[in-house]
Amino acid sequence: MALKLVWSPEKFYIEACDDGADAVLAIDRVSNEMTLTGKKDVPPSTNTRPICGIMGTVRLVAGMYLIVITKKRNVGSLLGHAVWKAVDFDVISYKKTVLHLTEDQTQDNKTFLSMINNVLTTDGFYFCTDYDLTHTLQRLANVSHDFQEMSLLERADQRFVWNGSLLREFLAQPEVLDVPDPVVMMKPCRINGKIFEWILISRRSCFRAGVRYYVRGIDSEGHAANFVETEQIVLYNGGRASFVQTRGSMPFFWSQRPNLKYKPKPLISQVNPLCGSFMDGFQRHFDSQVLIYGKQTILNLVNQKGSEKPLEQAFAKMVTGMENGMIKYVAFDFHKECSRMRWDRLNILVDNVAETQDEYSYFMVDTEGKVLSQQKGTFRSNCMDCLDRTNVIQSMLARRSIQSQLQRMGVLHVAQRIEEQADFEKIYKNAWADNANACAKQYAGTGALKTDFTRTGKRTQMGLVMDGVNSAIRYYKNNFSDGFRQDSIDLFLGNYAVDETDGPTPLRIQKDWKFITLPIIMVVAFSMCIICLLMTGDTWTETLAYVLFWGTAAAITAAVIIFNGRDFVDSPKLVQKEKMD
Repeated sequence: MALKLVWSPEKFYIEACDDGADAVLAIDRVSNEMTLTGKKDVPPSTNTRPICGIMGTVRLVAGMYLIVITKKRNVGSLLGHAVWKAVDFDVISYKKTVLHLTEDQTQDNKTFLSMINNVLTTDGFYFCTDYDLTHTLQRLANVSHDFQEMSLLERADQRFVWNGSLLREFLAQPEVLDVPDPVVMMKPCRINGKIFEWILISRRSCFRAGVRYYVRGIDSEGHAANFVETEQIVLYNGGRASFVQTRGSMPFFWSQRPNLKYKPKPLISQVNPLCGSFMDGFQRHFDSQVLIYGKQTILNLVNQKGSEKPLEQAFAKMVTGMENGMIKYVAFDFHKECSRMRWDRLNILVDNVAETQDEYSYFMVDTEGKVLSQQKGTFRSNCMDCLDRTNVIQSMLARRSIQSQLQRMGVLHVAQRIEEQADFEKIYKNAWADNANACAKQYAGTGALKTDFTRTGKRTQMGLVMDGVNSAIRYYKNNFSDGFRQDSIDLFLGNYAVDETDGPTPLRIQKDWKFITLPIIMVVAFSMCIICLLMTGDTWTETLAYVLFWGTAAAITAAVIIFNGRDFVDSPKLVQKEKMD
């Protein structure tokens, strides 16, 4: 649907450009009131621009802002429905001026605006105006007639609607878009001269959303950090099939706050003050997972030694303690099994769960719309970040599923293997690697690790080098810029509401003296140490004395900084205590 935004000093008008459409959404820029009117009520104005949709509204220090999609790109079609990627946005103030703000308020408003733009420029907002991207094919096939009659916004799975908070001011207007935050790959493929559509959709949950080290475990409602539902879809000759997997942080109360160390030690909390006992949130999480997806097989890929070992032991103990026959737990030490480049050993895990995968099956509908099979359970995979190791395993399970689906659809012959189809294998591996990169950039700030294996089926020396580069970038971002990214997400999702009063915002919290003084001392001491080495004294003993003095000063200062590491990282300022503990 093509839309047009018209604005006057008093109101915004959003009208459809389709033939015969007369309804216009009017937004009062003073009272914030929204009403439906006709095109005849729109005053003549030169302030007109085409838009692709409305993301919603947000309240900042200066007042309300309207967020619109100004540019979109078609990424393909799903069952005949065009799927779009939101490419560019505009954030427009209701107020005509910000002269009513103090200097501090103006600066805070600019910071909040930059936070909103930080989320909007994160790659991955997709939408469809006449199809529900938030639900799997199986869920949509099993809904009632009343559900189908609801608007897209009303019936959307709220776990995956990232602009849900921004739409609260709207009363289900038809021009409003619900915009999930998925990763969508849509590829036409050919095997044996038969053309089919292969689609990969990863839906990232907006519940307990955030960045790598500041959001771990679960919240009081049982929502897991970095929870992603990935659906692989095959469309051929009127038939369709899908296979769904999930990933998410280990669903109990644990944290891993950055502290300048390369790998902070994870801490397990026995009790959450907002949720009660250790098992309560865990139970809530799996109750919802079983209700939505059916049986669960947990694939825990963390190390079974070192700092990750207590997490694996706690997870296994809690699953055993639930005594739930719907939930199965499988631990697989990814790094140990694949050490020394033995990546073929991943097949040990795939073979181990093959019987379970056959039992869970997948969703399939024939050309006449008859349901041939339903998916009865899902694999819930996790590593520490639920990114790199997780994506590798998910791609292997998905390959095994599509092998069976294409054979039943008549695309593959019975004796053929999907790995033997070179053209499709290239498309498949690259799409899963791109999926890994997109999920990783949103959570960790860089592309995924181990994507050389996903793309080529083997580990390479260049892949190891790129993993090292990405790990270094992750270290910097996790320690020195992720606080701002976490605040941006919390503001965008409505987890933090801006107060328009004259009181100070959390943005004005000042760092204590250590934050500036100690780094300056360390830099000066280190610089003097280098200078003393380059400009030697009259004797070597004099030079050694100076070098030892300044080197010791730099080392002691660095040790003090590392010891107080949490004081020197970029921490969120807006986030609630539950998220950070």
